[in-house]
Amino acid sequence: MDDATALLVTVTGRDRPGVTSALCTALDSQGARILDMEQVVIRDRLVLGILTSLGADEDATRAALVDCATPLGVTVEFESVGARRPERARVRHHVTVLGQPLRAGALAAITGAIAGCGANIDRIVRLSRYPITSFELVVSGGDPGQLRRDLAAEAAAQHVDVAVQRATLYRRAKRLIVLDVDSTLVQGEVIELLAAHAGRADEVAEITARAMTGELDFEASLRERVALLDGVPVAMLEHVRDHLVLTPGAQTLVRTLRRLGYVLAVVSGGFTAITDLLVDQLGLDYAAANVLDVRDGVLTGQLVGPIVDRSAKADWLARFAADAGVPLSQTVAVGDGANDLDMLGRAGLGIAFNAKPIVREAADTVVSVPYLDAILFLLGITREEIEDADAEDPAYVPAPRVRVPEDTASQVGWGAEANPGSVRPEANPGSVGPEATR
Repeated sequence: MDDATALLVTVTGRDRPGVTSALCTALDSQGARILDMEQVVIRDRLVLGILTSLGADEDATRAALVDCATPLGVTVEFESVGARRPERARVRHHVTVLGQPLRAGALAAITGAIAGCGANIDRIVRLSRYPITSFELVVSGGDPGQLRRDLAAEAAAQHVDVAVQRATLYRRAKRLIVLDVDSTLVQGEVIELLAAHAGRADEVAEITARAMTGELDFEASLRERVALLDGVPVAMLEHVRDHLVLTPGAQTLVRTLRRLGYVLAVVSGGFTAITDLLVDQLGLDYAAANVLDVRDGVLTGQLVGPIVDRSAKADWLARFAADAGVPLSQTVAVGDGANDLDMLGRAGLGIAFNAKPIVREAADTVVSVPYLDAILFLLGITREEIEDADAEDPAYVPAPRVRVPEDTASQVGWGAEANPGSVRPEANPGSVGPEATR
């Protein structure tokens, strides 16, 4: 039970070194005991709250704090707080809001939806100012199911992204992340780039679009598309591989998660010729993909071994997790197409990245901005923490920033980086797939 003579002290004004120390010294001189304290600084403006248990006369404590605050140039307000029993612990969630831009009206709608669920916002922390604006709200109370449903609906109406995650010890302990490749880790669909060299681009693109929306069975559609590549020289595959462009923010995501000890993997309905490159270039721990059949230096239009399809992607996630000793509850999966749905559903956190509508509707979380490193904000990592780690790493060389193409996002901004796949690992056409690389 709180002390019956508790005093809430609120301090506001321009921040400067020594303010908190001086006020705590004044409280100590009056024999006060600090029960709670929180502080925030926005653009050099301080808001400090201190809940104290008074050891001396309240008037004397107030006078001592005013005398301390005046030369510091800050204002002190007081409120006597009556005794109360500690509240029963309420379920808490992290609500992450991302936008480009993030309008005040959107935040008003999101926070209104939180209040409408009977939940309360206990704390707000800014995660990033660029290339998107994002905030993390710590929310307590309310019905978790209603909170997720109402915020998902409001996010869609406001054209922002909102993620709701239970606030537990394990949130930052998700130690395996599995990424889809085409249109997620890299820009575009590799098979369509190959088809362009075969003069079958339109046919393949039409089949791909229907497969990714769930209209066609993935394995059947993949075999149909690969058959159209019959006769394409392996040199064309190498050309496509060497001109891959990573999604903006991909290197930042990988670099940051490796620093945090994450295990990183890709699982693709595409081809090992591409995932081998990514493993080598990005230093990934695992990969699984389909193997193209090659004879006499040309593609035969056939695949070797079992297909990495929708169910196989989820199975590979579980196999990677088991091999790495990571519980499924501590995994993150990221994808954009219908063949990623089982993987997203099995992971502890499933993220639909610039995904098809069928995937957006099913995933735990939706990210619609064109920056892959926005996923870091969903894990509670701030832009300042990312940049500080880069600045302290002598091996880090910043990549040049490039403007995201107009067709990538409705709101164009500066991406974290887009880096062509300049590393060319040796192809392994003779391997029997689907290949899993460790």
